[in-house]
Amino acid sequence: MRHTRFFLFLLLPLFFASCTVKEGSEEKELHKVTKVIDGDTFWIDDKEKVRLIGVDAPESRNTGRKKIGYYGKEAKAFLKSYLMGKRVELKYDVTRTDRYQRTLAYVYLEDGTFLNAELVKLGYAMVYTVPPNVKYADDFLELQREARENGRGLWGKEDLEYQASNP
Repeated sequence: MRHTRFFLFLLLPLFFASCTVKEGSEEKELHKVTKVIDGDTFWIDDKEKVRLIGVDAPESRNTGRKKIGYYGKEAKAFLKSYLMGKRVELKYDVTRTDRYQRTLAYVYLEDGTFLNAELVKLGYAMVYTVPPNVKYADDFLELQREARENGRGLWGKEDLEYQASNP
């Protein structure tokens, strides 16, 4: 009996890491976020890299081709605090992967928050559409316009000063 309980104790976290929840008549598959790469890319279930569709967050680290972007570390920190250890639902557009074999998705939190839109709305990411995945492009552009007008995130006063000193 004790071995059975121990075995169940080990299996339960695996079961809940990626499970299906029935909501009304529609089932949605939830995945556990296990690592955040930067402000628009993360890993789920320790096996799949996800790139958010329609948005582009500044780089959060130097790579061979790209340098850290203004507000990149803040965007990564925000995404990490928002997602780590939480479960998300992925929805897709026309193409499901990019040339780097990352899964392209619109991401929803369990509470229904549309993550891609939230990042643009709060100024942690800019609109970046790559046809044919343009389902929410107009919505994202409107959210970006509002973020700019209200000086949120990337569009704050510090951004204007940074751009002026880094032509």
